[in-house]
Amino acid sequence: MACELQELGHDTLDANVELGLPPDARDYGVAAQIFPDLGVRSLRLMTNNPDKIAELKRHGLRVIGREPLPVKAGVDNL
Repeated sequence: MACELQELGHDTLDANVELGLPPDARDYGVAAQIFPDLGVRSLRLMTNNPDKIAELKRHGLRVIGREPLPVKAGVDNL
């Protein structure tokens, strides 16, 4: 369903909202549990979504910075 809306031009967030779903239902809890097992106590996150930082912090990780990912307009996303 969301894919059909995306093919009509909706972005992921708009498609989810139109379908009555949460804008972003991802859960970062499993990743947050794996990082300490790998010895990761703090990290610099590559993301354009500040909500990811808040979610990882909520799970006890220390996010020391964010590296935004440049996105250029292309034929398919204008």
